[in-house]
Amino acid sequence: MSTVFLYFAGLKALKHLNKYFLTYKIRLLLGILFVTASNLFAIFPAQLVRKSIDLIKEYLSALVQAKHNSSLSESISNDLGRSILYFTLLVISFAIIRGLFMYFMRQTLIVMSRKIEYDLKNEIFNQYQLLDQTFYRNHRIGDLMSRISEDVSRVRMYVGPALMYAINLFVTIILVLIVMFTVNTRLTWLVIAPLPILSFAIYKINNLINTRSDAIQIQLAALTSFVQEAFSGIRVIKSFAAEKTNALKFDEETKIYREKQMSLAKVDAFFFPLMVFLTGLSSLITIYIGGLEVIAGRASMGNIAEFVIYVNILIWPVTSLGYTSSLIQRAAASQARINDFLETKPNMNTNPKASCVFEKSIAFSNVSYTYPGKETPALNNIDFIIEKGSTLAILGTTGSGKTTLIQLLLRVFDPSTGSIKIDGKNLMELNLHGWKDQIGYVPQDVFLFSDTIENNIAFGRNKKDGDLSVQIQQACKQACLEETIAGFTNGIKTKVGERGITLSGGQKQRVAMARAFIKNADVLVFDDCLSALDTQTEADVLKHIKEIKKDKTSIIVSHRVSSVKDADRILILHQGKIIEDGTHQELINLKGSYYEIYNKQMQEEK
Repeated sequence: MSTVFLYFAGLKALKHLNKYFLTYKIRLLLGILFVTASNLFAIFPAQLVRKSIDLIKEYLSALVQAKHNSSLSESISNDLGRSILYFTLLVISFAIIRGLFMYFMRQTLIVMSRKIEYDLKNEIFNQYQLLDQTFYRNHRIGDLMSRISEDVSRVRMYVGPALMYAINLFVTIILVLIVMFTVNTRLTWLVIAPLPILSFAIYKINNLINTRSDAIQIQLAALTSFVQEAFSGIRVIKSFAAEKTNALKFDEETKIYREKQMSLAKVDAFFFPLMVFLTGLSSLITIYIGGLEVIAGRASMGNIAEFVIYVNILIWPVTSLGYTSSLIQRAAASQARINDFLETKPNMNTNPKASCVFEKSIAFSNVSYTYPGKETPALNNIDFIIEKGSTLAILGTTGSGKTTLIQLLLRVFDPSTGSIKIDGKNLMELNLHGWKDQIGYVPQDVFLFSDTIENNIAFGRNKKDGDLSVQIQQACKQACLEETIAGFTNGIKTKVGERGITLSGGQKQRVAMARAFIKNADVLVFDDCLSALDTQTEADVLKHIKEIKKDKTSIIVSHRVSSVKDADRILILHQGKIIEDGTHQELINLKGSYYEIYNKQMQEEK
């Protein structure tokens, strides 16, 4: 018993949950009250059984003595029948009342655990959204998913069933032992002696079950990951005719899973018969020792029946001790993992109380950035200024640092050295959410949610006023999506599948553009988002972009001259440095890298 409450008091990881217990203290207190009441109405029937058996014995003795007196025998028989009916009705009534209190007990404690589970999941999810990209770069998505699903489920088992069983154990043992010692001290000591052995045996076996269950969960996660990867890469598998190889790998994984399941099944097959044997043994010991006490004149027949009921009342709480201890251990391990994550602080301050106004310019001043674990900087001493309302184009080969520059502008991460200033104020000191609200961003690696085209576009909607359908229609027109949507059976309601798998690369890019256009942001950022478009569609989209970007600040990243030649200013990046800077005509006249790229692409187009 004390072991359980040591877990409650001593496991530091679980202290994080105390705030939830305080939040739902009314439910917790009512739960304790209902547990106590349900146990009281479990004890009363045992006392009634004792009284009824002893009374029946007295009536039977009286009947034997009055066997020659028919009227007296009949009177005693009638009294006996009424007494049995009275005790039967009382036992049934107490059982119904106990059932009601047990229902209320579960409605308070188990419902409380579900509410805590809900709150904890929301706390974790909100923390997910607070953390920056550096955190996600260092953690696997599967690990993060397990914290909000499996780990939280284990914690719920602690705040629900484990807590309920622990309270029940404490209350039951206190109430039952008080009554048992009041009735017969010697018999009580002899009867409860095997119960700790029963609890210890169940505790050890339950730990073995949990260990093997964990191994099954790990293998199931590996199996699920394998299947998920196979489905995601089904096009590659079929292209290489690798179905048989994949099937063999799947067969190996499922064999390991089957072996682990069989290992658990063997323990389960031993566990339940052992429980039945040990509980039956406790009842037999009670009857045997009780019989000896009756022969010695220290107990009555009713006491034996009463003690058998008490032992059966104690068996489940004592049996659950091992199970509860195991639940608490697992919950503590899971909560420690959750706490480790919840205590992680974002590397960058979002400055929620600061303001963010963009009215004049964006300035990069000696900006450098080196990715963690690398020595060569992705950007090295970048200097330039973008005036509000102008268009900046960034051109460069793969790995030149174009996307890194955009990520710094979006403040996905901060510069290693140097500063980015908005109207002369350091971006790191401005309200991050306020800054991002002013940006319409089309990423290089387009991500679409597994939803309709309509909802994917509406996701970018910043201002909630106005007619949504009109705004979506306008955004589709600007992204040259109208004809594409008209070709789908369900039109704008078409489901795009996971990560937009049902759409082509160009279609996904245009949906992402529509998502940025509907935001009607002051700053438009296009990160090499025209690469999958054909020449004609690119020209149409650029025409719309030219119309949209009036009075807006635009940044276009590309490796194609046709996308950037109309910009007010063009930067040529190479190995993280700006090697050329100017307008299209100025760079052509310079006859450097831009001139070479321009001539090469013009020849390819011809």
